[in-house]
Amino acid sequence: MQWRIVVDGDACPVKREIAETAPRFDMHVLMVSSFDHRLQAAEGVTVIQVDRSDQSADLYIANHIRAHDVVVTQDYGLAALALAKNCSVITFRGKIIDNQDIDFLLDSRHTHAKERKRGHYGKGPKPLTDEDRRTFQHKLTKLLKDLQEFV
Repeated sequence: MQWRIVVDGDACPVKREIAETAPRFDMHVLMVSSFDHRLQAAEGVTVIQVDRSDQSADLYIANHIRAHDVVVTQDYGLAALALAKNCSVITFRGKIIDNQDIDFLLDSRHTHAKERKRGHYGKGPKPLTDEDRRTFQHKLTKLLKDLQEFV
């Protein structure tokens, strides 16, 4: 069974970098997004479009990932589900999420959600720079190399 890169494509700013990196490791890319986002399939990249409902892309991914897939997401809930299925997880900024990180990240997400309910909003993430894109591609390449050596 071939390993895949499964992408939470709705807000993913590094789709191009993923599509460029995957062929070097003979990996297929599955990009999942709602119908609101127009993604183009390409050689080695399959696009799955799901309905517009909140969390539809995450639910599709959670139900279709399999052990050893690489999941690209910013969603910590989806990351937790992927880790439970023995997947590797990397964020859009190149942070590798592992079992030691996930409890803290989920707790932090919960704390921020409570603050938003009280009307306290943060600034949100900084826009992705070209340097951030290069960092992501470097970290993804390293992750894929490490996974190949593991086999």
